[in-house]
Parts: sequence; C-alpha cells; structure tokens
Amino acid sequence: MALIEPRTLKGFRDYLPEAQIPREWLIDTARRVYRSYGFLPIDTPALEYEEILTGKGGEESDKQMYRFEDHGGRRVALRFDLTVPLARFVAQHSNQLGMPFKRYHIAAVWRGENTQRGRYREFMQCDFDTIGTESVAADIETVLVVHDLMRAIGFEGAVVRINNRRLLAGVLERVDLKDRSAAVLRALDKLDKIGPLKVAEEMQRTAQASPQQTQRLLEFASLTGRGSELLEKLEAFCNPTESGGRGLQELERILEGVHAAGVAEGAVQIDVAIARGLDYYTGTVLETSLAELPEIGSVCSGGRYDDLANLYTKERLPGIGASLGLDRLLTAMEELGRLPISRAPAPVFLPWFDETRLGGYLAFARNLRAAGIGVELYPEPKKLKAQLQYADRRGFPYAIIIGSDEWTSGTCQVKSLKTGESAVVPRHDAAGALSPELLARLRA
Repeated sequence: MALIEPRTLKGFRDYLPEAQIPREWLIDTARRVYRSYGFLPIDTPALEYEEILTGKGGEESDKQMYRFEDHGGRRVALRFDLTVPLARFVAQHSNQLGMPFKRYHIAAVWRGENTQRGRYREFMQCDFDTIGTESVAADIETVLVVHDLMRAIGFEGAVVRINNRRLLAGVLERVDLKDRSAAVLRALDKLDKIGPLKVAEEMQRTAQASPQQTQRLLEFASLTGRGSELLEKLEAFCNPTESGGRGLQELERILEGVHAAGVAEGAVQIDVAIARGLDYYTGTVLETSLAELPEIGSVCSGGRYDDLANLYTKERLPGIGASLGLDRLLTAMEELGRLPISRAPAPVFLPWFDETRLGGYLAFARNLRAAGIGVELYPEPKKLKAQLQYADRRGFPYAIIIGSDEWTSGTCQVKSLKTGESAVVPRHDAAGALSPELLARLRA
C-alpha cells in the first residue's frame, strides 16, 4: 500500500505543544475574566441547519460559509461565528435560561476566506454576551470586560475603540444612503485595511454612492478627538437625526460609565470609522487595537445586535457581546516576543536514574502533585545528563534530582534549568521548600 502524504488543508494548521500551551493559557485567562463578571459557559454544535446561518452575517459571510448536504439529505453548514448560533440557542431555550442571560462560549468557527496574517479558515473564538436587555449598563460592562481581558493578558496599552451603528445610520440618512446602509458600512469597515480611495471606489460600485456622498462619509470617518471634544464635533457635523442623536448619547454614557469604573483616560476612545462588517449590529460596536502592533488589526471586537434573535422567535431578545481573536492575538504576541518558548505544561521535571527506586519516584511525584505542584517523571532510567537535556529542550524551569545519596540522606536537589543553580532541601518538605522565594532566587 502506498503511503499517504501527511499534509494539512490550505488555511488550516496543526498546533505543536509550544504553540498550544500559550493558546490554552489565553483561553484560561479569558475564561477567568468572563467568570469574574458572572458569565456562564455554554456550547453549541459545530453544524447547524443551513437556514439558521445563511443571511445573518451578510453576503460576504454567506460566500465564506462551509455548507453541504449530509447523509440524511439535510442542508447543513459549519458555524462562521458564535453569535448567530447563540441567537438560535437563546430563542430555543429562553424559558429555561431566564433573562437577562450572560454567557461565554469558547470554540472553533470556520470561514472559507483568503488566509491572511494571523487568520486561518478554522480559528478559535472566545465570546461573551449579555442577552435580554437593552440597558446601556450592558454596553458599559462589555467594554469593561474587554479592557480587563487585555490587561490580564499583559497588554496595558491596548485601546478599546467604540462607535455606534445608530450614529452611522443617522449620518447615512443625512447623505441619503440609508436604504443602502449594509453595502456602505461593509465598505467603511475596510478603511484601515484598504484606505480611503479604495473604500470610496467600493461604496460607489456596490452602493451606487455618488462622489459627493462618499466624500461626506469619509470626512465623517476622519473626525478625531478625545471624549467630549469629539462628541461636540460629531454633533456639529451630523446635526443628528433621532437615530444619530441616540447613538451619540449612548457613546457619551459609555465613556462616563467606564471612567466612573476607574478606567484610565484614553484606554477607551470613540472612533467613528469603526463600522463592523456584519449586518446584524444595531448599536454599540467596538474593536481593540494594540499600541505595540496596531497594524495587526483588531484583536477583540463585537457590538450590540438587538434584532438577531427576532429571526427565530417573537420574544424580544436584544443582545451585546464581543469576541477575543485568539489566533490573531497569538500572532501579535509571537511577533512581539511575548510567547514563552516551552513545551512543558508542568513546572518540575523529575529524572529517574536510580533504576531500583521507581516506586519511590512515583510516590514523591504524587506527593508534589497533591500539594499543587505539577511534575513530569521521565519514563526511563537513563543517565542524568540525557534526561536533563530532554528537560531543557522541553523548557522545564526546574528539576528535582534524587540520586542514591539523596535517597540515603532524605534530601533532594532543586535545580534551576535556566541558571544551573541548585538548592538542597529535605525531601519530606520538598513542596514547602518550593516556595515563591526559593523559585524566585533560582530564576534570577
């Protein structure tokens, strides 16, 4: 039989341990932050009926969707995000859930788009959403969660940029493009990626906007300023309609709320160029950029979608949420040199080089694990040098060495594999001896 060439599909990738460990760390960090705000975990199937997903994210999302007929003759599709399945989920289970309902969902999604920097056709989303309320408090809390999440990951300078679809709707009404808003906003959402000239060309091509209309919209998108200064510019520029006025008011209340909660000035900013490309957004929209690498694009995005669940139920189920772009953020961290190069999920490596003492090593490792210290025991009694080389390649920070002399004396050596420094401690108190102070000294 001929060998099958081992290969991955274009746009997909395998994750070796050194890549998967930081992914899991980011997921654990997101989960911890979400739970600290009271969000509950859910899960939904990767496959949905095709009609559940099509037409919800827009024409571009429909083109990128993986869909096919299953063995039962049903038309099905792979989810392209976690928000549309959430709308179906809440509509189906609202009586059991109770409203408002706060959920997080960490899972893979699929889009058959052109691959790009930090973006693949299968990627992980880390979503959180609040369903069942239109209160601006939920919008404020969404911004706070994103702010706290970025700082928990280590990006103190990350900026959450916010806008409001109602404000954009008011502007479109002023320039007589309200009936073509979906095409206009999809083009405007690409401003950072393709620049104003190509955005204008796309608006004129897809929305039949005139040069005067596109110029007016690009003038609006170029407005800048901090806080109340920008709000005043927007009010003067837009002479807001009822919809636009509500959008401005909501932006103002979000800024007031996050500052009242203690967020530093400038960490949350209004950016009127943000539109978000998905059609279901209705109010607040947000994106998050890294001060250290702004060209990577948004690493955490979302917004308010008050009408999405209406497609599945007559019950009013407005919602707002955001999603951490895990793979894009990992790409940014790799480029910035912030990813630990390690394949070791446990901090301690335990060599086995006294062949007659396997039971003793197993018991010692078990006692450390019971004390909350992860340990990997090498499975073969090789020479110590070979085992420590293995540990070094895997990126273990520490090794605990117990040879014949240590077994006799009741001690062990705690060795820093980074510095080579060792400390001899009583074996029965090894867990206590691995104190933060000792580990810090060995790490130095």
